[in-house]
Amino acid sequence: MNTPDSMTARLSQTAPAHRLDPLLKPRSIAFVGASTRPNTPGNSMIRAARRDGFSGALYAINQKYDEVEGVACFPDLAALPQRVDHVVLGLANEHLEAGLNDAIRHGAAAVTIFASCNLPGAHDTLADRLQAVAREAGIVICGGNSMGFVNPPLGLVVSGYMARHRLAPGGATLITQSGSAFSALAYNDQRLKFSAAISSGRELTVTTADYIDWALDQPETRVIGLFLETARDPEAFKASLAKAERLRIPVVVLKVGRTEMSAAFAASHSGAIAGDNAAYEALFAKHGVLTVETLDSLAANLLLFSTVKPAGQGGLASIHDSGGEREMVADLATKLGIPFARISKDTQDRLARHLDDGLKPDNPLDVWGTGRDFETHVEACLDALVDDPDTAIGVMFEDIRNGSYITEGFTAAAIRVAKRSAKPVALVTNYSALDHRDVALKVTEAGVPVIDGTEEGLGAIRNLLAFRDHAPVAPLLRPANPKRDQWRSRLVKGALNESEGLALLADYGIRVPRHYRAETLEDTLAAAGAIGFPVALKTAAPGIQHKSDPQGVLLGLRNQDELRAAYQDMASRLGPAVLVAEMAPKGVEIALGLIRDPQFGPYLMVASGGIWIEVLKDRAVAVAPLDHRWAQHLIDSLRIRPLLDGKRGAAPTDIDALARAILSLSDISGELGDLIAEMDVNPLIVSASGAFAVDALVVTQRFPPKLPGFGDKEARN
Repeated sequence: MNTPDSMTARLSQTAPAHRLDPLLKPRSIAFVGASTRPNTPGNSMIRAARRDGFSGALYAINQKYDEVEGVACFPDLAALPQRVDHVVLGLANEHLEAGLNDAIRHGAAAVTIFASCNLPGAHDTLADRLQAVAREAGIVICGGNSMGFVNPPLGLVVSGYMARHRLAPGGATLITQSGSAFSALAYNDQRLKFSAAISSGRELTVTTADYIDWALDQPETRVIGLFLETARDPEAFKASLAKAERLRIPVVVLKVGRTEMSAAFAASHSGAIAGDNAAYEALFAKHGVLTVETLDSLAANLLLFSTVKPAGQGGLASIHDSGGEREMVADLATKLGIPFARISKDTQDRLARHLDDGLKPDNPLDVWGTGRDFETHVEACLDALVDDPDTAIGVMFEDIRNGSYITEGFTAAAIRVAKRSAKPVALVTNYSALDHRDVALKVTEAGVPVIDGTEEGLGAIRNLLAFRDHAPVAPLLRPANPKRDQWRSRLVKGALNESEGLALLADYGIRVPRHYRAETLEDTLAAAGAIGFPVALKTAAPGIQHKSDPQGVLLGLRNQDELRAAYQDMASRLGPAVLVAEMAPKGVEIALGLIRDPQFGPYLMVASGGIWIEVLKDRAVAVAPLDHRWAQHLIDSLRIRPLLDGKRGAAPTDIDALARAILSLSDISGELGDLIAEMDVNPLIVSASGAFAVDALVVTQRFPPKLPGFGDKEARN
């Protein structure tokens, strides 16, 4: 979170102007298409820009008028008395090209476009033409199809629509690819105050990544919220998230479009169960980005992060005026994995002095008894809970209402505790439709954010603690694998067969069974003799990726007679090429995967393995390189994790060997991942004697080459 040290670090970087300053912090603006007709975007954009106290120069452009809403109006940009930083094109689509060219000739550095940039006709390329012209001129554009933006610290609103109230400055930055999400969050609840809110629209020349980068340079920014459909500039997006991580500024994202459509096209089990969203999930996990699923949750997170102090160590301490609602909160917090502070005996003694008979000094705490002198007792109890060394955040769960003396007493107590404490204090309502708008705003502005809804509040608290606990990956500096270049040369030629896949794993330090390829019965029997019975027999026919589907895997063949019969049957059905392999020890089946995303590159997957991989879909993903701590975190996040500790008489497995195998896959990703489309290690059998890769599938078909665009450095400059 934004601390004095992190703010100093950012302020030291703000001396040079950011390239988005003319767009988001302009000194002068001209509004093309201004209108005197009420209730139109051309009129609203002038009124919005004037209302909140922007001190820069404002000009209206329309040849019909001399003045619009008290702003001097000129026939065109050429007639202005000065060159403006920013031109707002409040024009219909058919006039956008001319308007953009006028802005470029005028010398403006930035443009905002509200219109969709679509013209009639299936093959219209208006958006492409505008983008090309703007890039050539080096001009930055907010939009098109944008609702505009607000910069409350400057008193600036650039939008064809406006809130009913003046926008007070705060610490949250909102960057949204949904115009409706922009107007919903920026223009309604006055508790949520912004350093900036931006409707990015079609992102013709300025992407979400650019806006994040700009926001991180603003000293007011305490948290960044994203409503994200896609990252149009993947490399810049990754860099912006890394910058936020480095500066300890939380990023909260509502990612939409999280389907598993790609499963139908995946060549490996790993690609199938990862789904379309896995690359984003892995990237977010790497940089400590926090995720939500609804606008209510996004607003709750932005409100909490932008108003409270950083979380302390420990867990949640909560105070309630209802035993039943306390149980509801406790149930949901447990479900969400939120720990409660384990309060000390001293804290319990402090609580007991202020509780009526029948109430126990616990955490979570039911404080309501007779109601006698309740404000004094509530304050003392909340103070004791927040003071406890194991309390990270103190939260009052209270259904506050306008005009209630009980509400006044509870909230006054919370405000006083928040002012005294170095830890965060918040208030969460258990019902979001309360009649409490006035008191909720008053309490929030006094320093105790009021978050509506039990689940929304607890979700924000969970993310506050998760952000506190996030630590960047610190991979060990490992020398390049001596066989790296050999494998790169081989992978360029195409997919590996299973024997080659196992050899690749072995060269990177993952244990594999002894195995031989054979194409005759005699060679098959000889291979088994060299290995020793029992053995496994697998088809090595080209093109069969999942060998168990056509009954191409037979296990535990005990002697030559069983092997002979098995080979003759398999050869008659699937062809003579086979793999004879050592039988693996029994253990817990894990799957490891490597998938190369066309936007973000390779990422890793750890999952429940064997036949359960697609049934349980129990998986975790990450971006290489990893450290041992992160490999352990991936293991611990699996639902089958308890099986690795040994159950029902089974010995505990070698979890450290599994972590080392994950780190080896991380090395493969770093050195070979650009040449591998998908890779399955399934199953990887983990037992007391180590981790043993039984099967390997390596697919090398290439993604189409990246088209020139936002990924090119030249296009961003």
